[in-house]
Amino acid sequence: MENLNDISYKIIGAAFKVHKNLGPGLLESAYETCLEYELRKIDLKVERQKVLSIMYEDQKLDAGYRLDLVVNNKVIIELKAISKILPIHKAQTMTYLKLSGIRLGLLLNFNVMDMKQGINRIIM
Repeated sequence: MENLNDISYKIIGAAFKVHKNLGPGLLESAYETCLEYELRKIDLKVERQKVLSIMYEDQKLDAGYRLDLVVNNKVIIELKAISKILPIHKAQTMTYLKLSGIRLGLLLNFNVMDMKQGINRIIM
């Protein structure tokens, strides 16, 4: 069984490959589609646009939240294609981790010249 570091290493490698091939400036959906493809190629289990319900009082409610990618039921990937990651984006990813019970999130911004600048690892 792979640990979180192994899985995140593979995800980051795949993100670098996608960024190298596509470059910055596309829509998030393009990066999401290509990253999902790359992750499946290396035999990771990927769920795309996974519904994230919220618990309110004693009710489980679908409030329209979707996780961009969930890998091996252990890592949430939140993709962005924006000029700058803001604190609210990190807070959003933290909230997704809290609501899902998953411990590791990768907030990836593909709208950068160097992908190293677009990687944010968030641990719950």
